[in-house]
Amino acid sequence: MICRIVDLRGKEVINIRDGARLGFPVDIEFDRETGRVNAIVVLAEGRYAGLFGKGREYVVPWEGIRRVGDDIVLVDQERSEPTIPPKQRWLNR
Repeated sequence: MICRIVDLRGKEVINIRDGARLGFPVDIEFDRETGRVNAIVVLAEGRYAGLFGKGREYVVPWEGIRRVGDDIVLVDQERSEPTIPPKQRWLNR
């Protein structure tokens, strides 16, 4: 089955370790030399209708993706707090 990057954007990412809903993919990280996808970047969901947690993300290594379904992406990732993207870190100082 072929899955394009644009197809990932509408799929919710769920962590199989704790059942947490991480959010939706917004970007990928890839190696320019090899063209290999290294990770997907998931915009963290807020707790109350997106009011909290905006501007934070999870970086899920490609090896951590267990299954891509019609509506969801199942990942196996040690639960941690989402990080602030490098581009936005300077804004929070």
